[in-house]
Amino acid sequence: MKKNEHSKVFKVIGKNLRRRRLELDLTQEKLADKIPKMDRSKISDMENGKEDFVFSKLLDLCDALDLKLENVFKD
Repeated sequence: MKKNEHSKVFKVIGKNLRRRRLELDLTQEKLADKIPKMDRSKISDMENGKEDFVFSKLLDLCDALDLKLENVFKD
């Protein structure tokens, strides 16, 4: 996978994380409070496709958002 393709995947993941967070009526700050060693700016970067994140952080976000992992990859 090329870097440009990675960027597209990160943007899809970010879009789905943001959508679910908003469905739950959570601010980035409130979501960050639910996850150890996570802050609002990291969530913002992930939602905007700017963050090449550690997979465990994606799993933490999915848990906090009650979101199935496979659903974050759906475009």
